[in-house]
Order: sequence, then structure tokens, then C-alpha cells
Amino acid sequence: MTLLVGACSSGSDSGSGPGSTTTTQATTTPTVVPIDDAALKATVETAAKDLMLPGVVVLLRTAKGEQTVTYGTTERDGGAPVSLDDHVRIGSNTKTWTSTVILQQVQEGKIALSDPVSKYRPDVPGGDGITIEQLLNMRSGLFNYTETLELNQAMDQDPQRVWTPDQLLALAYPHPPYFPPGQGYHYSNTNFVLLGLIAEQIDGKPLGQIFQSRIFGPLGLSNTLFPEPTTNTLPAPFSHGYAYGTNVLTMTDPAIPPDMQAAAKAGTLAPNDVTNVNPSWAWAAGSGISTTRDLVTWVEALADGKVLDPDMQAKRLASFQPTDPSKPGGPEYGLGEAKFGSLYGHTGELPGYNSFMGSDPNSGVTLVVWANLAPAANGQDPASSIAKSIIDKMFP
Repeated sequence: MTLLVGACSSGSDSGSGPGSTTTTQATTTPTVVPIDDAALKATVETAAKDLMLPGVVVLLRTAKGEQTVTYGTTERDGGAPVSLDDHVRIGSNTKTWTSTVILQQVQEGKIALSDPVSKYRPDVPGGDGITIEQLLNMRSGLFNYTETLELNQAMDQDPQRVWTPDQLLALAYPHPPYFPPGQGYHYSNTNFVLLGLIAEQIDGKPLGQIFQSRIFGPLGLSNTLFPEPTTNTLPAPFSHGYAYGTNVLTMTDPAIPPDMQAAAKAGTLAPNDVTNVNPSWAWAAGSGISTTRDLVTWVEALADGKVLDPDMQAKRLASFQPTDPSKPGGPEYGLGEAKFGSLYGHTGELPGYNSFMGSDPNSGVTLVVWANLAPAANGQDPASSIAKSIIDKMFP
């Protein structure tokens, strides 16, 4: 099982989750090896200690019931024990909201997957040749604004800055595309900022209101929110989030330098508390907030088709393509959704928080993991790494 790149990190394109799939949809129930409570706890605690995590929460749901593990505290030097009720920043899991809204608008006949982005945003470079579908499946070629030095420097120098979507797009547009539209795959947050703006244009109201009326309200996600751009705080209860180094330092490699890793392991280098960094720089690509149980409800609805009509859900399930065709059985990405082995979902990372959500309606397995340090000192995505360990044990 390999790692699927998918994040809203302001530095390198980290934020991975486990994924090993083919383009054929499963028609039989996969064999699931149960993991007992002791083994689950040991897996989580071993990884948490190795990665020096302040806290981790895991919820595993199978046909036999629900298992949970909570490790550590909401603050690095104390605080309350982490819990399933804690609010955390969920990073690129937000993309599944944005993409679902667009697909709902498609099934309502308000927009088409084949529409050029220029129909809605004439300012997009090469927009006549980029389709809505290519924005959704990361095949537009548009440069990822979170890979720019300008954004990373600005976040280090003014972490409370409020960004507008158009300011984010302006960072991306001067850079040449990675490839012609449809001719490759590159994870780009630029795609989803555009999709958020298009969703607002079609529904005629702010994206937060759209999420509330189309997703949060109907599914009863009462502890999930899309914060106002000026809001830096999380609702109580919440977990603090921590990150080593700076955004510029970890721009091309999420691992901090070896001497800093050694200092972190020795306890002489502490991570920074980045809880209240303004998340507006991620917007429709990753500024969402949620809790463990709300993520479980959401990813199960996402996987089993509760939020789309049958035809659109079938189209979504058929949309997964390898992110690297040279690696058969490797990670895949579809219409704003990822696939991890048998599990459908996504991963998310902002500095300080890493989360994983995945669900398989065939086997009845749902897994949600979050950690309050991201990335780890060695560059790993903690929640995704823990999720991978659990999935590898359950789906040999």
C-alpha cells in the first residue's frame, strides 16, 4: 500500500493517506481481518510516541461495532486529554465538500463537467481549454499557489493575514502550467479555490452558507463549520495544533533538517503552536473545521452516495485514475475524492493538523484519524501514517 498525496499544506505537497487501488470498482466484499482493542491501541500509541505527537484520536467502525483510541492531550505541555468531541482543522478534507457541491450543481443542470472554466472565470490563463472536470480531478495543470515562495513567506511573517480567494489565484497565475490540460496529474489547491468561487457564482451566496444548506444541515453535522475568513479561532472544545520550523523551511521538504530533528528528539526543540494561524489561505481547498464523529458521518455519506443521485455517484466512483500511471496499483484520485485500498475519502493537512477519513460501504469499515502535530519532525503525515498501519493490518 502506497501513500496518496493530497493536502492543503502551505509548503510541500504533503498530507498523504494510504491508497492502493485499481480503476475497477469493487463488486465483492473485501476480506477484513479484525483488529482487537489491544492491538489497535498499541499501533496508535507506538506511532504517536515515535512521531512525538501531543495527541491522536482514532475511530474505527466495522460490522462488529465501534472502536476508539485517544492518546495524549490537546496541548503539548498539558491541557485536557484529547477526545472525540474536539474540533480540529481538517485541511483538504474540505475539498470533498467543495467537489460534492459542484457535483450536486451538475446533477441539477446548473453546470456541466465539460464546461470550460472560462465560462465562469474568464481570467484563468488557458481557461478555454480547462474543464470543470479537470479542476475536480487535479488534471488542469494550473500551478498550485501554495507552492509559491510568496505565500509561504507571507504566512511566516503575518500568520493572521486574511486572504481573499482572488489574492490566492493571483499568486498562481504568473506561473506556467505543469502540463497541458488533461495531460497529467498535479495536486493543486488552485483548482479548488476556483471551484469554490464557481459554486458561489452558481448558487448566489457565500460558500459557507452553501455548505450549510447542502451538506451540514441535511446530514446533521452540527459540529462542522466553514469559518469566516476573518476567524482565527476554533469552537470549544478544541485541540491545539503544532508544527516544527517555518513554512519556508519546509516548503520543498516537509522534514526539518537533521540537526533540528535530533534536537526535537532530545527535547531541546519544541514545535510552534500554530492553532490560531488564519486559515483563509486555504479557503475552499482546506479551511474546514470538524470533529471525529462528524467526519465519520460525512465520509460514510460520501462513500455510500447519500449526497448525490445514483447516476452522479456512479460517475464519481468511476472517475478514479492513477496519479502516476507508471506505478500500477498506486494512488488514485477522482472527482474531488481519493481512494485508499477499499476505502473512499480524503486526507487533510494544515500546519498543526493532519487528518484521514475513509469508508468502504462493501465491508462496512470506516476509519477516521487526526493528530495535532503536522507534519512530524521527520516529514511524515502522522494521521495518514497511523491510518496506513491500521488499514494494512485489516486488509492484508
